[in-house]
Amino acid sequence: MIIFANLMYYRNFTDFVTVPTLFQVNNAGDLGSSVTSLVYFSDILLFLDVALIIAFIKLNTFSIEQFSSQFRKRIVAISMTAVIVNLVLAEIERPMLFQRGFDREYLVKNVGLPVFHAYDLVMTTSTQSKRLFADGSGMDEIDEYVSQNVREIENPIDLTGVAEDKNVIYIAVESMQSFLIDETLDGEEVLPFLNEFKEDSYYFENYYHQTGLGKTSDHEFVLDNSLYPLPNSAAFFTHAQNEYNSLPKIIQEELGYDSYTFHANNGSFWNRNVMYETLGYNDFFDVESYEFEESDEIGWGLNDKMFFDQSIDMMKELEEPYYAKFITLTHHFPFEMPEEEATIDQFDSSSVTLNQYFQTARYTDEALEQFINQLKEEGIYEDSIIIMMGDHYGISSYHNEAMANFLGKDEITPYDEVKLQRVPMIIHIPGHEDSGTLSTLSGQIDYKPTVLNMLGIENENDIVFGNDLFSQERKDFIAFRDGRVVGEDHIYASGNCYENENGELVEEANCDQMREQAEQELNYSDEIIYGDLFRFYDFEQGEIAEENSD
Repeated sequence: MIIFANLMYYRNFTDFVTVPTLFQVNNAGDLGSSVTSLVYFSDILLFLDVALIIAFIKLNTFSIEQFSSQFRKRIVAISMTAVIVNLVLAEIERPMLFQRGFDREYLVKNVGLPVFHAYDLVMTTSTQSKRLFADGSGMDEIDEYVSQNVREIENPIDLTGVAEDKNVIYIAVESMQSFLIDETLDGEEVLPFLNEFKEDSYYFENYYHQTGLGKTSDHEFVLDNSLYPLPNSAAFFTHAQNEYNSLPKIIQEELGYDSYTFHANNGSFWNRNVMYETLGYNDFFDVESYEFEESDEIGWGLNDKMFFDQSIDMMKELEEPYYAKFITLTHHFPFEMPEEEATIDQFDSSSVTLNQYFQTARYTDEALEQFINQLKEEGIYEDSIIIMMGDHYGISSYHNEAMANFLGKDEITPYDEVKLQRVPMIIHIPGHEDSGTLSTLSGQIDYKPTVLNMLGIENENDIVFGNDLFSQERKDFIAFRDGRVVGEDHIYASGNCYENENGELVEEANCDQMREQAEQELNYSDEIIYGDLFRFYDFEQGEIAEENSD
């Protein structure tokens, strides 16, 4: 059962089950067809040995032999020795393997599932105790690192204050990856609206999602806080009680903006109804705010076109200006689309998931076009800044063979996998003369400082790990939770170092510096979250609060 559970989880998330994810089982009720699509008929073979054992027992096929206690002790000793030898060999093959616990795939590869789960249990217990013993003393070191390595100096495209007194409308486009932008299928554009919309916007073609196990909730966490997701859990579940200097809180305090989320899913999914309050959202329009029947559902719930149509009516009741976040649903794994709703053909490959991906992407593209037109009709468009972003990947590495087929490659290398983690990032400013495609190496960690600068908020004492997207002085790498790192010149993935430009393998030493800095940032972010360190910090003064200085 442990192997089977990890197999299904890996097929969807390309990751392994951890202790904290076991406490997220209340999400399973919303998965619906997602779960059934992960189970293959051949999986029954995994349980064949169990059936045979039961049959042998009933037929008394084998006699049960009693062994002496001394013999049993020898067996235990030999088994433990084998485990220890394997751990030593694993450490030799990959030094500091357990210190680099964020790379779970390497852990499982080298030590196996049972040892990995034991390690995960120990680490989970350890991290849960960190808040109890935290005193905020580590914040000085973190603040110094951020001051020296993160905070920007000047902006080549100065959009400071461009969003003042305007609504900020953010749309999380579920599972949308950049490889679909400007792409065609059988000679037809897959995303005709987004392709046109980005031409009159700032489009970041080198923008990466940085989510971990929490997927969409991780993307929300990173955007609102400019902190990294956790290595083995979703912060929305495990640390919803923390204090955060979040985007909604800041714009409420500085500008009086109220913040809202629109998402036609259960309020408890990813613990949003609790975490949104912690982050400072004023209201959450969840599934209970929408009226629809079962025939109006596609995949995970209410179809995107009806979702936006009903959301417009709610938006008209809000006092402007405001910050509004929308999360779509239709373009979600397993990407099922009723035949009568499909306006583009499926792809033809060995992967049903990839084949269907294009149809749901097209449907969401049409829904986005409808929403922009409705914003114009209701007079909201001109007074708003509109941001669209893919929240995370939709096609996991489990479908690499089919993806290679689509991209016309012989295979998908670890280098290619990293490049496929790019998601569309579009900032649209109605009436703004400038626009264009920017190749800035960037990621979701950069969202918060970008929005704050556009709103004219100076937040020089904030603790963030991202830069304004339009800043000239920027970090030169993007860190992933699983240990991969993208730099201006090199990419580190699966233990290899590649040239960023062409994917050629180079000496691993070329990636060492950015790997070390990325790991340092991830560790600092983890310290903040695990220790709930912001409760000790005075963001107005940029120092540990006096009452906590002892």
